[in-house]
Amino acid sequence: FLQFAFHTYTTGFTLLNGNGTIKAEEYSLQQKQILYSLGAISYAACIGALPLVFMNRYTLKSSLTQLVVRKLLPAPLLGLMSAFTVAVVRSPEFENGIEVMDRNGKVVGLSQKAGEKAVKETALSRAVLFGTTFFLPAVLTHFVERAKLAKTPHALASVRMLMITSVLAGMLPVSLSMFPQCGEIKRADLEPEILASTDETELFYNRGI
Repeated sequence: FLQFAFHTYTTGFTLLNGNGTIKAEEYSLQQKQILYSLGAISYAACIGALPLVFMNRYTLKSSLTQLVVRKLLPAPLLGLMSAFTVAVVRSPEFENGIEVMDRNGKVVGLSQKAGEKAVKETALSRAVLFGTTFFLPAVLTHFVERAKLAKTPHALASVRMLMITSVLAGMLPVSLSMFPQCGEIKRADLEPEILASTDETELFYNRGI
């Protein structure tokens, strides 16, 4: 349930903050993206919960297994699934293309390659944000637990929450600044119809968040 709630929130954020290119009239943006979103959320939640289900199913109780499955593995999976939901939900951007502009802001055309680049960059930044945010506190909490610095489960939970909040606060600007909001793409990397419509060597697009 928690995995489902988390991916529902991040998917909704992705839907609201994608590229703002106006799509063709025959393209049913809302219906298609809602279906994509529901599928991506369900898949990501199941994959995220899989390690715990596997461990409980086969009663793997050794300390090493507990460390890997409960504390280390969920964070990379969360980062990977966060990138996956971005790619799925915003896939219409590289299927239909997004607007590319010259230096003066004049729209030159719609580019699928620019859409693909924008989605890849956003997916990577999202994976780094959530993967790091949940991986580092898990590792640090493990050492705090072994050193017995937190005397009670309540104190340990408070320490873990403090670490997650601190890492998230530090990683959020890092994630947002990994790639510029106004992305650049070389003219030679674009479609032939766009090459024929401009002499600019570099064009620009809105990456989204």
